[in-house]
Amino acid sequence: MYRCVWLLSRLPPHLGLSPRYAGAASAAFRGLGGLRHPSRAAAASSSSSSEGNGGRALDTSLFVPLHVQPLGPSPEGDIGAELTQPLNKSEVLKILNKFYKRKEMQRLGGENGLDARLFHQAFISFRKYVMESSFLSADVHIILNDICCGGGHVDDLFPFFLRHAKQIFPMLDCMDDLRKISDLRLPPNWYPEARAIQRKIVFHAGPTNSGKTHHAIQRYLAAKSGIYCGPLKLLAHEIFQKSNDASVPCDLVTGEERVLVDPEGRQATHVACTIEMCSVTTPYEVAVIDEIQMIKDPARGWAWTRALLGLSAEEVHICGEAAAIDLVTELMYSTGEEVEVRNYKRLTPITVLDYALESLDNLRPGDCIVCFNKNDIYSVSRQIEARGLECAVIYGSLPPGTKLTQAKKFNDPDDPCKILVATDAIGMGLNLSIKRIIFNSLIKPSINEKGEKEMDAITTSQALQISGRAGRFSSVFKEGEVTAMYRDDLVLLKEILNRSVLPIETAGLHPTAEQIEMFAYHLPDATLSNLMDIFVSLSQVDGLYFVCNVDDFKFLADMIQHIPLNLRVRYVFCTAPINKKQPFVCTSLLKFARQFSRNEPLTFDWICRHSNWPLVPPKNIKDLVHLEAVHDVFDLYLWLSYRFMDMFPDASLVRDIQKELDNIIQIGVRNITRLIRASEATSVSGAIAVPDDFPLQRTEVNDRMLNLEDLPAANQDQFSNATKVPGQKRIRRSKALGYKPAEVQSNMKSHGQGSLAARLVREGLLTQEMLKQLEREWQVHHNNNGNFPTEKRDNQNGSKGTGKKKK
Repeated sequence: MYRCVWLLSRLPPHLGLSPRYAGAASAAFRGLGGLRHPSRAAAASSSSSSEGNGGRALDTSLFVPLHVQPLGPSPEGDIGAELTQPLNKSEVLKILNKFYKRKEMQRLGGENGLDARLFHQAFISFRKYVMESSFLSADVHIILNDICCGGGHVDDLFPFFLRHAKQIFPMLDCMDDLRKISDLRLPPNWYPEARAIQRKIVFHAGPTNSGKTHHAIQRYLAAKSGIYCGPLKLLAHEIFQKSNDASVPCDLVTGEERVLVDPEGRQATHVACTIEMCSVTTPYEVAVIDEIQMIKDPARGWAWTRALLGLSAEEVHICGEAAAIDLVTELMYSTGEEVEVRNYKRLTPITVLDYALESLDNLRPGDCIVCFNKNDIYSVSRQIEARGLECAVIYGSLPPGTKLTQAKKFNDPDDPCKILVATDAIGMGLNLSIKRIIFNSLIKPSINEKGEKEMDAITTSQALQISGRAGRFSSVFKEGEVTAMYRDDLVLLKEILNRSVLPIETAGLHPTAEQIEMFAYHLPDATLSNLMDIFVSLSQVDGLYFVCNVDDFKFLADMIQHIPLNLRVRYVFCTAPINKKQPFVCTSLLKFARQFSRNEPLTFDWICRHSNWPLVPPKNIKDLVHLEAVHDVFDLYLWLSYRFMDMFPDASLVRDIQKELDNIIQIGVRNITRLIRASEATSVSGAIAVPDDFPLQRTEVNDRMLNLEDLPAANQDQFSNATKVPGQKRIRRSKALGYKPAEVQSNMKSHGQGSLAARLVREGLLTQEMLKQLEREWQVHHNNNGNFPTEKRDNQNGSKGTGKKKK
């Protein structure tokens, strides 16, 4: 058979074989691997693919097969049939199935990068292609005909099967190149400017309120040029303000904002920036990297790694926890740079109290209650104001201006507000005059390196960071105190604080746009999300590094995949710093991308229409959550405007209305606390009264995180309350706030009805008088019954079950 094909390919035209047939025969000859037996050809081609594997198992489930269209009728006819004879499709099907079952073929497939999964997918595609094509290429037709006639072996199909497999899995042909592109074992080599100089590395190690950052900033201000890299916009703003107040001209660079202090637009010698925005090509005399312990962050750690390895500064001052010293020393050893460690101790004493707060009646001026979700924030603040006390509220999704206003209100000695209710957002970026930190809970939702959500007690590092806000050196309180709301939590808090902080062992890395572009060159038909998956699967890192979680990136990539954008633009959109839990923000990004793809600039009028500007102060918490989302959309516009100026041309106008929106949200925070306080009149026995459409940012049900602000208003409270029924801790919390578990559950049932009642009132099916009568009847029913309604139902169900057994 091989000789037949070879002779056909060599016959000259004057002997009767037309160029068309000669070309087909030559193609058949090439398809056979130049007269080499398929096993030898496969062995030769697989030798290189087996090398460079690095011993790392590849997740081939990430390989998405491309579709190869079966061939339709050809105007030139079926050349293979003319050279031989038409194929019997039933015989061909038997041959293909026999080929699939051959262990030798599966082994050869493995040697060529086709594991069992890929071999199966490739065979299904190959069989469909052969059986559904109106005609086959001459080489495949001739081979199949020879096998059908007994002149060939089923193994002879392998070169053609492998050729088809590489069509649907193009990465098989370039696996070595892909592995080289995704080799992340030498990150220091990515920064030639930093490697060209010998840097002085100074590590300022110490706890919160030890003066470590202060000393680094003093060196920064004294330098001829410098860059400050911080984790938050608030911190960058603080250094920006401090520098200019000290007559050191300093620019501000964040993802959403650029402020040049020079009237003529020249860059200043100093710059304060968020760490993702630092330049690794601009030379500086001094660089300051703040909160270095965040180098282990599963999502953002790559930014600290990039700054640490890449900043081109004569001196690099690193500030953070001592737990990062060993890792930084090892990383700098790989660059040939030594680390000078300067240790600091806390400037003011801090004491862990031997007693819990137990009740909000025991609050004192200067207290800060730390919660880990919005529900507790507003519940606790309502309880505080019910006691005639004013409180400030700070949580992560509030705009920076609102956070600063609330902080100023709390710090002002002339303001009657002396209590702060906050999330762990106070751990960085805000100067607060706190005497005592009170942990309302020690359980916090978190995301691990795999992108999985977990509910666990806060870490020692987090507890120390938050506790350290009490009794700061610059505040009116020279000593700090820490306690918990409940006795049981206080025992755990002491245990957490007494643990030694675990040393940080690895630094984060993230694929760059250039690396993904090189991947796309080899895999032009793969989606961006799939490219990222394959990159992470193939990537090789040494023991000092890990690849950061890319789930948020992939979420956005999948969301805009159907929009026609070039790869670089698509990559930029997918790195936008948005909260994927906010539907309005995600929808806005989608609309931005769609408008961009049409080459239509997103003007000020367009963004006003999209956001329904002008907006009014919120009437309830759901409105406030929406305003916060609109603020994030304005942030997104500004972030994109610095990357695509022509397409987002009205950044200054958007920034103006964003400032107005910040003021509206500030008014809203005050109005919401009044709204919650006003609901006291309708609460039952002092239990928590929450507005009908009160949203939770997050709650945990069966270890699954949900966004309750996305639920219909009538369902939010019912769902929220349903998550609070079980659990001793929640009952203990109820006692601490001054009411009984029975009252809590009764109110929850009543409130569940209230949500339905509110809808019935809106629809005109129920009046306010009827609603009050229903409330009175519910109270009478509850007092006479003496049991929880849920318990009664359980008993009823139990009796029914017994009855069924009797039957």
